[in-house]
Amino acid sequence: MSGLFDLSGRAAIVTGGNGGIGLGIAKGLAAAGAAVAVAGRDATKNAAAVAELEALGASAMAVEVDVVDEASVAAMTEAVSRRLGRIDILVANAGINIRKPPETYSLAEWHKIIDINLTGTFTCATAVLPAFRQAGGGKIITIGSMSSLFGGGVIAPYAASKGGVVQLTKSLAVAWAGDNIQVNAILPGFIDTDLTREGRSSSPQMFAKITERTPADRWGVPADLAGTAVYLASRASDFVTGTAIPVDGGYAAQI
Repeated sequence: MSGLFDLSGRAAIVTGGNGGIGLGIAKGLAAAGAAVAVAGRDATKNAAAVAELEALGASAMAVEVDVVDEASVAAMTEAVSRRLGRIDILVANAGINIRKPPETYSLAEWHKIIDINLTGTFTCATAVLPAFRQAGGGKIITIGSMSSLFGGGVIAPYAASKGGVVQLTKSLAVAWAGDNIQVNAILPGFIDTDLTREGRSSSPQMFAKITERTPADRWGVPADLAGTAVYLASRASDFVTGTAIPVDGGYAAQI
């Protein structure tokens, strides 16, 4: 591959890259030529994701990480730098959700969601900063949500965390622009993954309402995120920073 979207010779870390949206993005980056480090807490899932990427002809590695543990995140970046020789791209995708009315969350549950989704994005972004500065630049892609834009009655801490991700993205973009580091967010719409499939099966009415609201008349699939991720990871986006791009089939545009 050649041109603005070529990622040959680049190395990417994708946290939560062992399934769902993260794996869809990892496959897109690999197809564009990047070597990909799949980072997650589940070693078995990490290995399976790497096998999928290698079956596609990609250069890939697995690394275990807990994104809310600074030592673990530092070990991740060191392992990737040692194995791949560099770090050019971070996709901060690791996240969780617990769905229930706001008054029923324990404070421990609140902290767990905020810590993984928001604080974990911060720890990973700051951890790759030295490598980016040494390389003369880099790309950070954070993962927001439709709940970065809209509220929801059973996702209060998740929505708070994803709204925070967008504001963190803008702040990091401003802070690190002078280092030739671009920081942008992708806001996935409703994507068909193992995690969302469980919710869809328990609430078919919700599935129907979301599909009706989406101009594309379908839920997304993980591969739908790949093109936007490649763009934001490539030279094509060198003058794009601090943005939040919905990839939602038009959901956010529909009244």
